[in-house]
Amino acid sequence: MSKIVKIAIDAMGGENSPKKIIEGIDIVLQKNKNNFFYLYGKKNLIEKEISKKKNVDKYCEIIHTEDIILDDETPLAAAKKSKDTSMWKAIESLKEKKSDISLSAGNTGALLVISRLLLNTIDGISKPALAALWPNQKNMSVVLDLGANVECNEKNLTDFACMGSALFKSLFVNENPKLALLNIGLEENKGNDVLKKTFSILKENQTNNFQFEGYIEGNHIMDGDIDVIVTDGFTGNIALKTAEGTANFITKNFKNSLNKISLLFSYYSLKKFKDKLDPRKYNGAIFLGLQSPVVKSHGSTDSVGFAHSINVCNKIVHANLIEKIESNLITVDPK
Repeated sequence: MSKIVKIAIDAMGGENSPKKIIEGIDIVLQKNKNNFFYLYGKKNLIEKEISKKKNVDKYCEIIHTEDIILDDETPLAAAKKSKDTSMWKAIESLKEKKSDISLSAGNTGALLVISRLLLNTIDGISKPALAALWPNQKNMSVVLDLGANVECNEKNLTDFACMGSALFKSLFVNENPKLALLNIGLEENKGNDVLKKTFSILKENQTNNFQFEGYIEGNHIMDGDIDVIVTDGFTGNIALKTAEGTANFITKNFKNSLNKISLLFSYYSLKKFKDKLDPRKYNGAIFLGLQSPVVKSHGSTDSVGFAHSINVCNKIVHANLIEKIESNLITVDPK
């Protein structure tokens, strides 16, 4: 029998919670019952949703919390009020060793700040990073950092390379993922000083954790030739938002450009195309670099998307992600 994965969930975070949280759990339990969920939030609201789903209660424990961190609160304001919030308590359960992993669809900035306040970083990691799955022509890539760190030095980017590769190996069967640095060109002399220094470090320190492929430009992220793409949080967040906006533009306008007859003949192709770009399948960003894993679900996702983020949690725990990161770090002394 597989290990029971204990997941601490901020049941009040994100749109339409706790309804979508419980529905997402129900979807997962239909295929995988090796889970136990600690649900933090308003007990009466959670119990109301659980009562609608047969047998879900067998796999859950509700821990009542009075307060909620709102989506529009600043990270500082959230941290000040947060010791009895659903988000704080869910992350605190990791510190207390009650759960294996924490999951929230709530305020991203607050989640990052509270995680840093409550959890220690892995030895050797100075800046945790936010990583996520990115669809490509062949399967999926891991991209990081996506917004946790606006400014990075060569040590940070090297750490991101090690962490991102360990994550990819945890989620997919790949012993030696291909890794590249996001840059404005492919030549070794292109980019800023931090990128050039990181290039040299990764080139000279090849490990079993990844196969360094040099640079990649933004227009080739989705080709599928690179498994792990590393950048700073400022560039990564802009790239992510641009890709999301482009995908939404294409899916909305593609259907509008077809007449009824062509739409009929193109139905299956259109459906396949939309499925490929369905953001719910890539839901579940991971805050890497802490001694316990924290996963961020998109706040506006539905129950299907939340179920996907639970599946990500399962893979991370079963793959011993933290141990993989610890054993594959490269020692770097920035100058």
